[in-house]
Amino acid sequence: MAARDLNLAIGQGEFLSFLGPSGCGKTTALRMLAGFETPTEGEVRIAGDVVNDQPSFQRPVNMVFQSYALFPHLTVAQNIAYGLQQKRPRPARADIKARVAEALETVRLEGFQDRRIWEMSGGQQQRVALARAIVNRPRLLLLDEPLAALDRKLRKEMQIELQDLQRSLGITFVLVTHDQEEALSLSDRICVMRNGEIVQIGSPQELYDHPATRYVADFVGTSNFFEGRIASKDGARAGLGLEGGQVLSGSCGPGLNVGDRACMSLRPERIFLRSEAGDAGHPVTVQNRIFLGEHTEYLVTSETLGQVIVFAPRQTEQEGLGYNKGDTAWITWRDDAARILLSEQ
Repeated sequence: MAARDLNLAIGQGEFLSFLGPSGCGKTTALRMLAGFETPTEGEVRIAGDVVNDQPSFQRPVNMVFQSYALFPHLTVAQNIAYGLQQKRPRPARADIKARVAEALETVRLEGFQDRRIWEMSGGQQQRVALARAIVNRPRLLLLDEPLAALDRKLRKEMQIELQDLQRSLGITFVLVTHDQEEALSLSDRICVMRNGEIVQIGSPQELYDHPATRYVADFVGTSNFFEGRIASKDGARAGLGLEGGQVLSGSCGPGLNVGDRACMSLRPERIFLRSEAGDAGHPVTVQNRIFLGEHTEYLVTSETLGQVIVFAPRQTEQEGLGYNKGDTAWITWRDDAARILLSEQ
């Protein structure tokens, strides 16, 4: 997918992510920064310099690929040194050796310099790829889904290491990923993309708590959606009229007017599952229960709301407040937990 109408400034030392599904244009945006693609119009500037006509090898940019693209016939040290050896004029041998040692120390691979790539684990290979990129001291480091090949536990460990590395080096990192958890955990800002365009830019918390569209609310995290029409609007608050006549209130996104088709977004962890009705509770029947360690996921059914996903914290289960399939319960939520957004056709 071609990227279009991209107007974006990335700060020095920022960790920015392009997030979106396959084919949304995020990799094209990354390739334009790298110099592998040339924009048909507009400018790409790095440190204030226009680089549209500058080939990739002349840009102060390095890239870590999803497949790592390491040379299997070379040692770890030779892989890391490769970029330095291609520079003209070529740095002195002692300088190359010192910078390779510094890069190895940075990614915590001291003592591995003589290993072959095929002797390294997936996480270690990923660190070698990072070391090969940072040894050139680029202004901009591009990461094309670099953690996709790792298992879940190792991916989490590498997310922490990547964030620590970026902060210690002060280099601007730009990440491309379709993994929302990866983008949320690593980024200072996230660009959510769709059909070649940036839909919303913001910090992870801004995108999660205040999505501008249903697409963003659905792609960033998990959410329940209730469809209806805007029954009332008062500043940043709105009432959503459901088909059965019930009105739900919440904060509202931009571009909403009375009578518009809209939906309410409600995060599963913001919903309380109770054994008693309480104030304004919605009666539900438990359809399914999945224990996930840190929380339990419930699928419940309401006559007015339909199916609703609820995340109950571990403490609730430990206090004996869990539910089984077929149990009757009530769901409630705080008024500030719900966000009303324009429905997307």
